[in-house]
Amino acid sequence: MSIATTDLYSLGLDERDRLNKELGGGIPPGSIVLVEGDYGAGKSAMSQRFAYGLCEEGQTVTMLSTELTVGSFLDQMHSLDYGMVEHLLDENLLFLHADIGDSNTFQGGDEESDRMDLLKRLMDAEVMWDTDVIIIDTFDAILRNDPKFEALVRQNEERQAALEIISFFRDVIAEGKVIMLTVDPSTLDEDAIGPFRAIADVFIELEMVEVGNDVRRQISVKRFAGMGEQVGDTIGYSVRSGTGIVIESRSVA
Repeated sequence: MSIATTDLYSLGLDERDRLNKELGGGIPPGSIVLVEGDYGAGKSAMSQRFAYGLCEEGQTVTMLSTELTVGSFLDQMHSLDYGMVEHLLDENLLFLHADIGDSNTFQGGDEESDRMDLLKRLMDAEVMWDTDVIIIDTFDAILRNDPKFEALVRQNEERQAALEIISFFRDVIAEGKVIMLTVDPSTLDEDAIGPFRAIADVFIELEMVEVGNDVRRQISVKRFAGMGEQVGDTIGYSVRSGTGIVIESRSVA
């Protein structure tokens, strides 16, 4: 059963692109949104589009980036014509840079003992969870660089490793908030990412498909609980400088 669109967090920008319409009018409060895509698939651009549209619609947003500093974030948003300076100044947006490094392997010696317990620090950062919507781009970088998570993965206890953070996420969304995670699935074991796929209320894959000599991007909607209007199962899109996300085509589920 669909819910009233007034109960959704609208992604806005209806006059600029059709993304909000294609996704049924917005994201239901109290949802975990998982956006998967390989390197270059457009995860960051999509999360930035979500953040800008939500702020434009009056929601408060936290954006935690493992890749961008506030300067590079603002530069990238400007290049997509998503002006975020006023939203930052008005405190509609809280931007945080997670300077965690990025390694797929565990380092030995003193470096190993010095590594931060990233998931615990994430859960303890109370201010970032005060907004309506929390976006973590990219979440897999935090998982890969968290020593406790890595240790449990080595012991084939990936699901146990995910349990604590998933329980925390459930407590957050119980307050009507939305958590959006972007993940590169090629960097994680299937058993490590599986629990997050299982609990996601909205599960989206960003894919790059070869059509002749062209490479086209598409949003593949795998799950959309609590949708408003009808949601497209495959939505073609592109990312254009000076324009942002552009919806190219649609195939209805």
